[in-house]
Amino acid sequence: MVESNQTHEKIISILKEKGPSLPIQIAKEAAMSSLFISAFLSELTNSKRIKVSNLKVGGSPLYFLDKQEEQLEPYYKYLHPKEAEAFVLLKKQKILKDSEQEPAIRVALRSIRDFSIGFKKNEEIYWKYFLLPESDVNEILSPKTIKPKQITKQPASKTPSKPIHSTPKPQTPSQPTQILSKEAITQKNEFQNPLVEKDKPKKDKPKSEFILKTIAFIEKNNLKIIEEKEFKAKEYNCITNVKSQLGDINFLTQAKDKKSVSETDLKKLLSESQKIPIPAFFIYTGKLSKKAEEYAQNYASILKTIKIL
Repeated sequence: MVESNQTHEKIISILKEKGPSLPIQIAKEAAMSSLFISAFLSELTNSKRIKVSNLKVGGSPLYFLDKQEEQLEPYYKYLHPKEAEAFVLLKKQKILKDSEQEPAIRVALRSIRDFSIGFKKNEEIYWKYFLLPESDVNEILSPKTIKPKQITKQPASKTPSKPIHSTPKPQTPSQPTQILSKEAITQKNEFQNPLVEKDKPKKDKPKSEFILKTIAFIEKNNLKIIEEKEFKAKEYNCITNVKSQLGDINFLTQAKDKKSVSETDLKKLLSESQKIPIPAFFIYTGKLSKKAEEYAQNYASILKTIKIL
């Protein structure tokens, strides 16, 4: 436990000095394996001592401390082109009214969670740039004050006019802005994401002989399945856990029944695992291609491969 706490403090110290960093950069600075760093980063994120970005750089998120959000700004270039376009537009305008944007930009504004903050005012959804102070929101949204025209004095009329008394109308106070979570905004009837298809109800399906063999193989190798994801006849996806001297370590695990495993198979799994982030574990029946073997060796610290015997 003492060693674990020391590693936590070391990671915090690195982030204070370097700012938002990738797991591989933190591992290099800490002179540790990327496999173990991923586990420690997950612990620090869960305890809310550090934050993790929504955007990905090469498939991996950035880790940073509270009040380092501004340092994420240069990384917008790693966004999808349409998301980057939404970022530039939002940064320029400061506040965007959701209903006035084209559908693709509306989708992008919901995706760039590191840079856009949604809120509701007068029953309308708006997006504000993440660095815009809250005090500036009402000033930007309030209509500009029109200066009264100067009245030219007319010569006094001989016939005295009766004074007109008007009762001033009470001013309706502007409604306060209500910050909304991304989930709340997505659920609003005002916007139906055209790119999202409704999920079809899942039906229970029997596991193939390969899946049952894989589960038995995992348990035989002292691994525990803690979350079962999707599976097909020749593919099984889950999260496994193994106990180590540094504590429990989770793996994004995938098993495939195919004659030859390609480099692309391993790249895809590792990319998905680093989004969490946890190391990857690939189980196969055939053999690894030459490029797949080289890839597995290059990323051996965060990618494990094993053949079912």
